[in-house]
Amino acid sequence: MSNKTRFALMVSSMAMLILCLSGSFELLMAQSPPPPALPGMPDQAPLGGLGLLAAAGGAYAWKKLRNKEN
Repeated sequence: MSNKTRFALMVSSMAMLILCLSGSFELLMAQSPPPPALPGMPDQAPLGGLGLLAAAGGAYAWKKLRNKEN
């Protein structure tokens, strides 16, 4: 193999390597940004309203059972 042939092979190999690397850099740069961070722990719901609903439901069920017996 002559020196000119080796040089031409080396130049074409370097050109292919540069083309492949430039294509991969474009792919890496085209990635979408990361999603926004999730918010922290949510505020807890007040239990006062839930207790009132449970008491009202119990009273309604007791009334229905009492009316059913009469």
